[in-house]
Amino acid sequence: MRFGLFGGPARPPGQAGDGKSFRQFVDYVTEAEQLGFESVFLVEHHFTGAGQVSASLTLLSYLAGLTSTMRLGTAVTVMPWHHPLLLAEQAATVDILSNGRLDFGVGRGYRANEFHGFNIDAEEAQDRFEEALALVLKSWTAKERFSHDGRFWSFRDVIVEPQPVQDDPHPPIWVAAGSEGSVRKAAATGQRLLLDQFGSTELSAQRVAWYRDAQAKAGVASLPNQVALTRGLLLVDHASKLPAEFEMRHRIGQMIAASAMVPGQAPPPNPTGPFVLDKSNEATAQATVNGTPDDCIARLKELEAAGVDYVLFNDPWGGIERLRLFAREVMPAFRRTAAAA
Repeated sequence: MRFGLFGGPARPPGQAGDGKSFRQFVDYVTEAEQLGFESVFLVEHHFTGAGQVSASLTLLSYLAGLTSTMRLGTAVTVMPWHHPLLLAEQAATVDILSNGRLDFGVGRGYRANEFHGFNIDAEEAQDRFEEALALVLKSWTAKERFSHDGRFWSFRDVIVEPQPVQDDPHPPIWVAAGSEGSVRKAAATGQRLLLDQFGSTELSAQRVAWYRDAQAKAGVASLPNQVALTRGLLLVDHASKLPAEFEMRHRIGQMIAASAMVPGQAPPPNPTGPFVLDKSNEATAQATVNGTPDDCIARLKELEAAGVDYVLFNDPWGGIERLRLFAREVMPAFRRTAAAA
């Protein structure tokens, strides 16, 4: 089982300015590489008022110079917000600077305040996503100039530079998906799969099964680490500390839910959904890796039995000490011996 990071810098409640959170995150990632974490996947969000990372490729470009082995991913680049040719250039630059370590995660967006802020109709999201992704992939593989007249973008006689180092035939494409149709489509088209951090172990197992079945039917090679599952990491050194961790996660969820609202809209009186987390809710416990090191090992073994072999941890303010504890007490349970490798 491989382990990576998910998320990005975010401003803790009460902190003014973003410089400190970015510097802390950079230190967090660089030490995580030394601890054995194999990747970092950055989110992209805008207009939150909470300091969430927006220019994820810019930050990955900086991290490329500070790391040597860690995969550098987006989870996800929201395609409707970007001009596809400029995006292709920026992402390829990250791949070059990192010597071929880019994992390009893509999505269509879901936050109401972002569609509102960019003045883009949410009903256009899927069509914008498909047109933009096709153009990025064409930009990375075309060897001659081309033109395009589409619904959302048009240009003449372009050849996009630079092209990425990874050419099989391009950097891995990861898509955020959850429904059976979208999971199967990702598998059949050779895309890798990003699963959310809220689904139960049983639901995650079903999604992995859909993905592998669709690969088999499409004749696509089924390889390790093609499906990444995100989980909150609530690792503690004593079980008595766990209730406070659930309460913190609840507050973070409320903050994220509020930041995704269109300005001026009142939140619902009894909010529901994945961002509203109740520490007494067993579904929430199932959707996190939580407890003491032995508890976390047991939960990860359940995921491993469900076909999950790649876990990305979302732990906004747990700090490097939590990663050190994980690397020391949990990670060794999932390292293969030389004979088994």
